[in-house]
Amino acid sequence: MIDTGTLWIVIVGLGLGSFGMRFLFLGLVGDREMPPWVLRHLRYTAVAVLPALIAPLVIWPRGTGGEFEPVRFVAALVTFAVGYWSKNVPAAMLTGAAVLGLGLGFLG
Repeated sequence: MIDTGTLWIVIVGLGLGSFGMRFLFLGLVGDREMPPWVLRHLRYTAVAVLPALIAPLVIWPRGTGGEFEPVRFVAALVTFAVGYWSKNVPAAMLTGAAVLGLGLGFLG
């Protein structure tokens, strides 16, 4: 078990670090015009982060103890396909959720 003093030092340190990073972008740079090359790179942030967050949940889901589950994989592929072709995020999410729900309901 971690010492209470050490725990509070870590909590305060992480809080200050988080505040510092947010203040840097929102407080110091937030009211200034950003160069076009920065804005161009920021457009790809979601494209880079979301697959990194979702891929482990599809390939090694916690719900199955880390075992690959074809139903989740198919639901992810359907979600991607609907989103790619329709350019409609809610439709992609609802379709993927329906495929996952039906697949888990029928196949267990």
